[in-house]
Amino acid sequence: MISTEAVKYSLRNLKQRKARSFFTLLSIFMGITTIFIFISFGLGLYAYIGELSGSSSADKVLIMSKGSGLAGLDTAFGLTKDEVKAVENVPGVFEATGSYFKAAEVEYRDEQIYTLIGSYDPKVPLVMEIFGIQQSEGRMLKPGDEKHILVGYNYQVKDKIFPDALDVNSKINVNDVDFKVVGFLEEIGNPQDDAQVFVTNDFMEEMYDENLSYNWVVAKVDLKNIDEVKEKIEKTLRKERDLEEGKEDFFVQTFDEMIEGYSSALDIVIGFVVLIALISVLVSAVNTANTMITSVIERIKEIGVIKSIGAKNKTILGIFLFESSFLGFVAGVIGVLLGWGLSALGGAILNNVGYGFLQPSFSPWLFVGCIAFATITGAISGVFPAYKASKINPVDALRYE
Repeated sequence: MISTEAVKYSLRNLKQRKARSFFTLLSIFMGITTIFIFISFGLGLYAYIGELSGSSSADKVLIMSKGSGLAGLDTAFGLTKDEVKAVENVPGVFEATGSYFKAAEVEYRDEQIYTLIGSYDPKVPLVMEIFGIQQSEGRMLKPGDEKHILVGYNYQVKDKIFPDALDVNSKINVNDVDFKVVGFLEEIGNPQDDAQVFVTNDFMEEMYDENLSYNWVVAKVDLKNIDEVKEKIEKTLRKERDLEEGKEDFFVQTFDEMIEGYSSALDIVIGFVVLIALISVLVSAVNTANTMITSVIERIKEIGVIKSIGAKNKTILGIFLFESSFLGFVAGVIGVLLGWGLSALGGAILNNVGYGFLQPSFSPWLFVGCIAFATITGAISGVFPAYKASKINPVDALRYE
């Protein structure tokens, strides 16, 4: 244990060397700030994924065409109604339904935007259920709804999409067809998703003369045997499309597999970013070590005097280890506070521009862990200089010029 006098001596020394101490702190707390920001947003995304995985979608299977474009939006390999019926007949499948997606021009009071128009079957709303989408105002679509439309959350917010906010029963024009708004969806937190509009499958087929094919198909299956049912669906679709195993132009995913895919991708991204931040902290540790070595050289005579009046090697070791640890601790506290402020500010900005799902999560362990990590980093970086200082011969030190 380091004595009170040794602590006072160390703090006085750090105070006398303000500029050097400041730049040492700066190099460490910038790295800690970076780590804090990215981990807090990463935890927020994990929490968001956790909310999705905790929904009632575990018994759903999503079927999409591979195609050459964005997954599920390339209709060159779209799924047909006959194929959906074949999926429904698979043992273990309770019901299945498809969804169409098309590019759309939405007009309101002479203002136009371009977005996606989607559709679903109100009798079997599995497409909406798999992502847990509900209405925030008004109602969902009903069977037989014609020229009635369900719109994303941002349409009811002034200046988000149009200068004026829409209300239930507002009139809008989509692809030269007039619609009445019957409801608004809950906020998803993504500007693109919150700008989409939805009609019934039947009316979507009326709007487009071309032979439509489903972009997505969702099936509700037996949860106890979900992997086995998934394999049967794949086998059925290969037979329907006359495809060999391994050459499928579609893929079948359980909801859990989708969540795992998102989590794995997030692990890689967060891990890569944190690695970069750790390199920054490593550079900071080297800088701290260099600062402590310089401090040892400048204070050789002081060390000689301290040793000559009875200080032991472990006392000298403790003094320099305390200084480097204290620098790391202070840098950790500053870095955590700065990281917390910037993360909260970033979350507010992202929420304001429509990315509500990108929010930081502030776990107590994140605060404690970052401060502890900075303190340990400071301590480790001071081990070698402290050891060298403790081994200085007092006679040689007093003669040092």
